[in-house]
Amino acid sequence: MKLYPESAHLQLEFDKVKALLVEHCQAEYAKNKARSLRIHTRKEFIDVELKQSHQYSQLLRNNIYFPNDHILNLAKELKLLGIPGAVLIGEDLMQIRKLAESIERIFRWFDNERKTAYEALAKVISHTYYEKIIIAMIDDVLDEHGQVKDNASKELKDIRMNVYRKRNELRKVFEKIVAKLNKQGYLAEIEESFMSGRRVLAVFAEQKRTVKGILHGESDSRKTAFVEPEETIELNNQVYELENDERKEVYRILRELTASLASYSSLLTAWHAVIGEYDFIRAKAKLAADIKGEYPAVVDKAHVHLVQAYHPLLYLYNQRSNKTTIPVSITLDDNRRILVISGPNAGGKTVTLKTIGLLQMMVQSGLLVPVHPSSQFGIFKQLMIHIGDTQSIEFELSTYSSHLIHMKYFMENANGKTLFFIDELGSGSDPNLGGAFAEVILQELAKKHAFGVVTTHYLNLKIMAGKTPGIINGAMGFDEKNLQPQYKLLIGKPGSSYTFSIAERIGLDKDLVKRARELVDDDQFRLDKLLNRTEQDLRDLEKKEKELQLAIKENERLKKEMEQVLHKERHTQQVELLKEQNRVSEERIAYLKDMERKLKQMLIDWRKEENKNKVIKQMEDLLFKKNEQKVMGKMQKKIDSKFAEVGGEIKVGDKVKMKRNHQVGEVIEMRGKRAVVKIGLLPMQVEVNDLVVVKEKLNEE
Repeated sequence: MKLYPESAHLQLEFDKVKALLVEHCQAEYAKNKARSLRIHTRKEFIDVELKQSHQYSQLLRNNIYFPNDHILNLAKELKLLGIPGAVLIGEDLMQIRKLAESIERIFRWFDNERKTAYEALAKVISHTYYEKIIIAMIDDVLDEHGQVKDNASKELKDIRMNVYRKRNELRKVFEKIVAKLNKQGYLAEIEESFMSGRRVLAVFAEQKRTVKGILHGESDSRKTAFVEPEETIELNNQVYELENDERKEVYRILRELTASLASYSSLLTAWHAVIGEYDFIRAKAKLAADIKGEYPAVVDKAHVHLVQAYHPLLYLYNQRSNKTTIPVSITLDDNRRILVISGPNAGGKTVTLKTIGLLQMMVQSGLLVPVHPSSQFGIFKQLMIHIGDTQSIEFELSTYSSHLIHMKYFMENANGKTLFFIDELGSGSDPNLGGAFAEVILQELAKKHAFGVVTTHYLNLKIMAGKTPGIINGAMGFDEKNLQPQYKLLIGKPGSSYTFSIAERIGLDKDLVKRARELVDDDQFRLDKLLNRTEQDLRDLEKKEKELQLAIKENERLKKEMEQVLHKERHTQQVELLKEQNRVSEERIAYLKDMERKLKQMLIDWRKEENKNKVIKQMEDLLFKKNEQKVMGKMQKKIDSKFAEVGGEIKVGDKVKMKRNHQVGEVIEMRGKRAVVKIGLLPMQVEVNDLVVVKEKLNEE
């Protein structure tokens, strides 16, 4: 993105956002990338970076582990690796091994499922591959502490074995000498030490000539002399030579290992970049967590649709101060390209302007922003800004001259992919003349189809915005009663500067205020008063709308509670119905079992009984339910004592009696020639011809 002027990123405080991002970076690679954060103008780049930030943010929110624990700064070591003849020491090589281990864990983390779920994060490693031989090559030479192994070569193994033997031999000889001289009282308390890598005796200074050998030095107090006894000189020389041979062999082995790894220099450099990229993405996700950043939609056109957007730096400041940050919502599209914001000073006009500009730069840099997820950001190729007093002493320019130079650049270079911000358009000159120029400038920018936000106190710009296509008015809310800004953007109407209201509220002499009003044109005063009244009415309307929304939410809550109660009642009825059905089924099963038992008994009696007619009669009584007929007769008498037959057409709600089993129920539904009758808890369908309307008899006392 092209910025004008060069200090635009400072005016919009983008540098402070980058500084916050740098604080979350650990690798030097990531820090450098954060310091030189690019503002992209191609949608594919913006989409990838936003997705990466969002997907890592999801990992942090859900406490999902991602294997980028080891932050390695190996730029110098990798550069050496690419130089022929260079030698990396064991510590450097172990760092390269850690790099390989980290890459291995990252490749293992991205299984098939995660590659699909986190495709943007997986894209970071799509251009490289894992090579396991690198760890194997280092492990063949170095141990876990970064020391060259004894078996790294046959020569090194032999040298170290000889060093071990010679040191043992030297130790035995030295111990004999120490024991002998101790008896003679020649040795100091420390007895022995090492000087220049050679084993020496700590002899009292007065005895240094008595002990034969090489004098290597004296203590600071000159009370102790350090002497290498002549019996160990040759052994010390041999140990020294072997140790020198060991150093040469170790150096040769490390040089060969470095040369072998040099063939993978480009791959290791790519791995180092991958680790740095994931550190950078993690930093963006952590910054998003700090500012409550969300993943908005991005469209490939000039467009601004912010929903509940916060200025990230103001949000962090207010959070530390336990203050509330008021969000801003704004839409700029093809029909409404320029917003003219008016209202009192210190009402939040400039903060609103900066919020829109800063969030646009952040999104095009791949950073998540504090907005509602339904927000939409377009893509702009250049951003222009003019805020505050830009008076130039060096070029002898007045405030207004400097202002016009900036406006000249705006008008000459603006196009449909430009997003501009002008604070106090036309200020610094005569209000009438400056206002006229401001109107012309705004018209010209509108002709260029540029998108932008302008703040002003000029009345003519407010009027112009109300009648010019593509330009809309906006006002910062202000509580006239309490003389407090509300920091809330109201779209669609101009705002008053509350000049006289503020003067009255702070206690300025009423006569002075009255005289000032008399000097103002009547039409302008009436218009400002009308704006005051309109804004207050709009605020009252918003208050009532909020109350209405709360009432609607309460109704919705009550509706849900009622639905839950009804659902519970239906459930209870179904449970009771099932219980009744189960009870009837149990009675039928019991009846059938009893019938089976009686029939088996009759079969036995048939075989034993000579009078077969007696058994036949018992079967008839059982099978043809004579006893049941008696019961039915009793039921009919009972029903007849309570209900009287009325007859007539059957309707819903009527009490009816079933002609077959003499049960009484209520008609709850008519279905042609059938009626649904509820008997107790059980609804059942019955032919209308089998029903007769009844009426409950009154109790006679």
